[in-house]
Amino acid sequence: CPRGEHDDGEVWLVTRDGARACFRLADPLREDAATTVQALARAGLRVHLLSGDHPAPAPRVAETLGIALLGAQASPADKLDRVRALQAAGHRVLMVGDGVNDAPVLAAADASLAVGEATALARTAADAVLLAGGLQRVAELVMMARITRRVVAQNLGWATVYNLVAIPAAAFGLVPPWVAALGMSASSLLVVGNALRLRIRPWKPSTSSSR
Repeated sequence: CPRGEHDDGEVWLVTRDGARACFRLADPLREDAATTVQALARAGLRVHLLSGDHPAPAPRVAETLGIALLGAQASPADKLDRVRALQAAGHRVLMVGDGVNDAPVLAAADASLAVGEATALARTAADAVLLAGGLQRVAELVMMARITRRVVAQNLGWATVYNLVAIPAAAFGLVPPWVAALGMSASSLLVVGNALRLRIRPWKPSTSSSR
């Protein structure tokens, strides 16, 4: 059973007479794993790998992607302890997983995503499920959430300022009623128009490497 360059484990076929066959298994990276990590790093997120897999492949994957390894062959309880330690240190944690062992930590994280062909338990525990697409959708979702929050803040700020000015002016008769009604309609249209900017997908991150 010769060892290959990227062996992640071995399975033996054994009979009463001894070993008959050996299979070495390799678990390749997703094609978009590296670009997703780069996009998240450009967005200011620190990416960690917390794996329940064998200790041999986990460090190799972390080194290939240029991310920190929090732990390998970690049990569900180990994963939960690591995430809670990050939260206790003041960090907000976005957990991405797809396995049964990820369910407790998906539920405990500040935000969580189940990706790909995730198990039913992982989908139930996660805050959101990415039904299609690869890991790049994770980076897009982070950018979409940030831009959406900024647009919401802009709309709330404009509505607050407008109402603080327009309502007293209308109440004290400083402007005619038709002007106040027109201004309120224009304000609503401005808020809706600002929100519609999200339809142009401004959150799609660039896949080019940063320098």
